[in-house]
Amino acid sequence: MLLALPNRRTHYFMRATLNAFCKTVLTLGLAALLSACVHEGGMSTPTAKPGAPKEVEGAYLATKDANIDIPALPVEEIPQQFRRQSVYFETNEAPGTIIINPSQRVLHYVTGKNQALRYGISVGRSGFEWSGTAVVTEKKPWPTWTPPKEMIARDPKLAKWKDGQPGGPTNPLGARAIYLTTNGVDYGYRIHGTPEWRSIGRNASSGCIRMINQDVIDLYNRLQGGEKVVVLTRDGQYPTRLSLPPPAPVKKVEPAPVVVPAAMPSFNPLLQGVPPALQAPAATTTTTTTGG
Repeated sequence: MLLALPNRRTHYFMRATLNAFCKTVLTLGLAALLSACVHEGGMSTPTAKPGAPKEVEGAYLATKDANIDIPALPVEEIPQQFRRQSVYFETNEAPGTIIINPSQRVLHYVTGKNQALRYGISVGRSGFEWSGTAVVTEKKPWPTWTPPKEMIARDPKLAKWKDGQPGGPTNPLGARAIYLTTNGVDYGYRIHGTPEWRSIGRNASSGCIRMINQDVIDLYNRLQGGEKVVVLTRDGQYPTRLSLPPPAPVKKVEPAPVVVPAAMPSFNPLLQGVPPALQAPAATTTTTTTGG
C-alpha cells in the first residue's frame, strides 16, 4: 500500500508548527541561561560560590627569627575562626589591600578576586576604637617600643622604657611592626605582633592591631609598602571618614601646699641668763583693716 504524500497545505502547516516549537525551546533555553546571571537589581557577572575556609598547615610551629626563638603555639587553644586560613571574601578591593573588621576581630589580606587570607587579631578596648583608611608607610622587624607619655601616666611602671624597650621576645610590639598613616599623618597606630597571643580575639589594645607573631611575620613578608588599609566601623560598615577616639581627659594636678616655718624667737645676748619675767616685752604692732 502506498502512503499518500502530504500536499502543499499540509507541508506548510507542519513547517510552521516546527518553527514555533524551535522558537519556544530557544526562548526557554535563553531564559534558563540568563536566570543564572540575573538577580534582583539587574545583571551581574556570576562569581564562584564560597567554599569552606582552609587552614594554613604548620602556621604556628616553633621558629627562630633574627636569632630570637619564637615558641610553637597550641593550635587547639586558638579559636578556629582566629587561625590563619584562606577564605572566600567578597570584596571589590584590589589584591594587597588589608581590611580590618574590629567587630569580628579579624584581618583580611586580599589575595585575589573574592579571595583572602584571614588572620585573628586583637583590637582597641573600649575608648580606644577607631575606623578609617590608612596606608602602609613603613615596616620594621623586632622594633623598639617607646610608650607614649599618656600610657606612662596611666601605668607609671612603664617609665623605665621612656627611652625605648629594645626588640625581643617580651617587647609589646612583637616580631614585626607595620606603620600606618592617614593623609600623611601618623596617629600612632600599628599592626604588630604580640607575645600575649591569648589576647587575640579580644578588645585588649590601646588602638593598635595585634597579631600572633607567626601571623604578623607572614603578613609582613607579603607587603611591599603603600598598601591600602581599611578599618571598618564598629558595626562592620565601610568608613566614610577617619574616626578617632576622644583624647584622654587631662588630670588636674593640685599644687602642693606651701608650708611656712614657724617664726624663730629672737636672741638677745644681753639678756642671756635673765629670767623671762624680768625681760621687757617685745613691742607689738596693731594693724587695723577697714573696708570690705
